[in-house]
Amino acid sequence: MQTILLVEDDKAITRSLAEFLLSEGFETRSAAGERAALEILASERPDLLLVDLGLADGSGFSVCRAAKALKLPVIFLTARSDEDSVVKGLDMGDDYISKPFRPRELLSRIKNVLRYYGADSSVVSLGSGITADTEKGVVSRNGEPIQLSALEYRLLLVFIDNRGRLLTRNKLLEDIWDIAGDFVNDNTLTVYIKRLREKIEEDPQDPKIIKTIRGIGYRMD
Repeated sequence: MQTILLVEDDKAITRSLAEFLLSEGFETRSAAGERAALEILASERPDLLLVDLGLADGSGFSVCRAAKALKLPVIFLTARSDEDSVVKGLDMGDDYISKPFRPRELLSRIKNVLRYYGADSSVVSLGSGITADTEKGVVSRNGEPIQLSALEYRLLLVFIDNRGRLLTRNKLLEDIWDIAGDFVNDNTLTVYIKRLREKIEEDPQDPKIIKTIRGIGYRMD
């Protein structure tokens, strides 16, 4: 699960945004000001920072400089709309969104920035010695390639793109329909998940990578 550091001194915004991001598969750490944010950065490495420009004990720009020294992506959240702040925010950070903002729009921007930062790191570790190189389309166990069918690979990509999120069977069917040349129904999905587990799980009867959430669907942590 990817971690977002939210640097925001408005407790209501912090609480509601943390709940929303958790529902979308992101773990959230929060800091009310510059000092607390820098302390977290000294010991932890979040995947992305959401930073308010106006902090009670300092500046969001200072937090951004510290994050950039660690090569971490930053999206500014702010009520400021003057041209100088916007330009400086875009020059220093990776994106800039004004308050009030729509959560779904923010989520889209977060994913775009994370996708950009992951462009030169296409190898994803899934645990149990399994890696997936999404650029080359190669899945391996301890360096040895695993042969997946096109639909098995597409199914795996859906899980990778939604790590930490609960996926219903209907959602999975919708996502793999785009690539399937034949009709894919619920029974077919069961067969493909079984085949995929047989290829990537150490023990397909006790899966650790693709977990079953009984009566609802599946999740990859």
